[in-house]
Amino acid sequence: MAKKVRAIILRTAGTNCDQETAFAFRDSGADVELVHVNYLFQKVKRLDDYHILAIAGGFSYGDDISAGRILANELRLKLGQDIARFIKDGKLIIGICNGFQVLVKAGILPGSQGPDLKREEFVQQATLTTNDSGKFEDRWTYLKVSGRCAWTTGMEGIVYFPVAHGEGKFVCQNKRILRGIQDNDQVVFRYCAQDGRKTDYPGNPNGSCDEIAGITDATGHILGLMPHPERHFLFTQHPFWTRLAKKSRYGDGARVFQNGVTYIKKHC
Repeated sequence: MAKKVRAIILRTAGTNCDQETAFAFRDSGADVELVHVNYLFQKVKRLDDYHILAIAGGFSYGDDISAGRILANELRLKLGQDIARFIKDGKLIIGICNGFQVLVKAGILPGSQGPDLKREEFVQQATLTTNDSGKFEDRWTYLKVSGRCAWTTGMEGIVYFPVAHGEGKFVCQNKRILRGIQDNDQVVFRYCAQDGRKTDYPGNPNGSCDEIAGITDATGHILGLMPHPERHFLFTQHPFWTRLAKKSRYGDGARVFQNGVTYIKKHC
């Protein structure tokens, strides 16, 4: 059992939400380091020294080519072996918003769909592209929790997280890949109406296929999602918290970070 859970939050030009993500992990009991990605490239810091890798929201490298593309290429080409070893060791990865875009475009998610693919061979199978609305969407969304994932253990029903993105539409390369994700219970979050029913815009703010808001890999150790759990970590971050009867310290997003830390304490 790990005496202390060590989480690394990657930073690079354009990153934001890293401080909110660090707060969430620290409050959940982890030791947190915010590390510029160049420190990993230059071997000043080693990914092996951590239990959790977090890629926070933001606009890495200004999304100059497409959202998350440059950082995704850097991680795949410069840290591919380190990340593959990190995954094989059973450690956890989370990518939020821009971080989700990075994981998908690096081929880390959804991960291998067949036994012939080695995990080191990260191949992009899906993308997150321009919202159907053609504009930046900044709103709160209801999400139905499903699938099997270490990050969402014990989470049931519907949660309420905000989104803030211009390229959040999840699309698979083909129907076979989408079916594989669905059949493997890798869809962790789906946009929904307040009562849990299927929804369209603005409940599904970007037009994602199958209302997909977040997925995991086949192991359940890697989570990528467009909505921001760190922005509803505290109960008072709910936009209508003063009107709600139930008061507590934590909001719907806290369980995600607490689950990650708890999992490492039990398994690593």
